[in-house]
Amino acid sequence: MKTLFIPAKSKLNLDKSIIKEISKKIPKNIAIAYSIQYKSQAEELKKILKPIAFTQVLGCSSPKFPQSTKAILLISDGKFHAISLALATKLPVYILENNKLSKISNKDIEKLEKQQKAAYVKFLNSKEVGILVSTKPGQQRLKHAREFKKKLKDKRSYLFICNNINTSEFENFGLDSWVNTACPRMDMNDARVVNLDKIK
Repeated sequence: MKTLFIPAKSKLNLDKSIIKEISKKIPKNIAIAYSIQYKSQAEELKKILKPIAFTQVLGCSSPKFPQSTKAILLISDGKFHAISLALATKLPVYILENNKLSKISNKDIEKLEKQQKAAYVKFLNSKEVGILVSTKPGQQRLKHAREFKKKLKDKRSYLFICNNINTSEFENFGLDSWVNTACPRMDMNDARVVNLDKIK
């Protein structure tokens, strides 16, 4: 069965005054990133701001930017992608949301870093862990999950395989720690989740 993906488009009209604000606040050599629903607005800004990189962001993507990039302008909703980009790239990240420009703060990044460290410590101290595997294309890493399971000699582990991973369901299994092999952003939503690539 074929799957047809049809992106929803935002009807947001860019305020001309916000474009002037962006030009004043954001340094040159910027990259523009966008959620798919804001592609047309991003392309409009691209013509004006002349970024050195232009890319779509997905929940599971880790976009690469040229070394000369000084900042990232993200056209999206909320801080989910923005904090992730700031943590991964160590660059200033600005969000354009509903014609309002804001910047990801150091506090936002530090909060996520503390949460990730706490999740890792929880994993180290847990005797039983759940290993999360997604069946979604692009996220399915069953082979990695099984290899990791074999290496866990001091912990009892269980594989959980599903299409949509709902962290609210964790309470049903009595496990304190969950190792994620699916979407790498899942550790942002739950302090019990540690990404597989963060485990030494």
